[in-house]
Amino acid sequence: MLDKIFVKFYGDLPYNRKEILRYAGVKEESEEIGALLDECIGEYSASFKVCYREFPVSLDGETLDLTFAKTDSKSLKINLNGCDSIILFAATAGIETDRLIAKYAKIAPSKSVIFQAIGTERIETLCNAFCNDFAAELSGKYTRPRFSPGYGDLPLELQKNIFSVLDCHRKIGISLNDNLFMSPSKSVTAIMGISNTNCRKRSEMCEYCEKTDCKLRG
Repeated sequence: MLDKIFVKFYGDLPYNRKEILRYAGVKEESEEIGALLDECIGEYSASFKVCYREFPVSLDGETLDLTFAKTDSKSLKINLNGCDSIILFAATAGIETDRLIAKYAKIAPSKSVIFQAIGTERIETLCNAFCNDFAAELSGKYTRPRFSPGYGDLPLELQKNIFSVLDCHRKIGISLNDNLFMSPSKSVTAIMGISNTNCRKRSEMCEYCEKTDCKLRG
């Protein structure tokens, strides 16, 4: 797999209504909210794509060498402790979410909020599906929870290196602007460690992230 970029496509993935409403800031699904969500889901469509590549990883003193870049991120070092390789991937749910959010921003703000939440749930669901599928194909090895630039102390500037080595724009249509924002907006880049031992229970990234004021914490 080394030196080769792979591309994977996904069809329909099941919706998690509770997660969509959580991202929308809705604590309880009323009849009215449920009808609005159903209407938005009926209008929504996604184009799920993932590109990925394997790299060896090593620790050079206090610096983590990811092959395509080096970092002193303590959070990522904890996450990758014991790993000898990583899967670097980029994923997108496509541009349709951005179009729908922009379309309804002025004419139906409540719909725009729901589409924003749907898009977030969709990209999270895609990343989970990819990571679970990849882990299921491994023999005698184990994966760690994915870790993205911006988690903990891993700088967003790493995005430049990621986009370069994955050729994200050509492979799956994601671009990166000068402010390090991705387009389509419902896109993710991440690092997933591979280890010979299952030394850490798979868990949500909150365990490794030092951002204690995040609204997504339990």
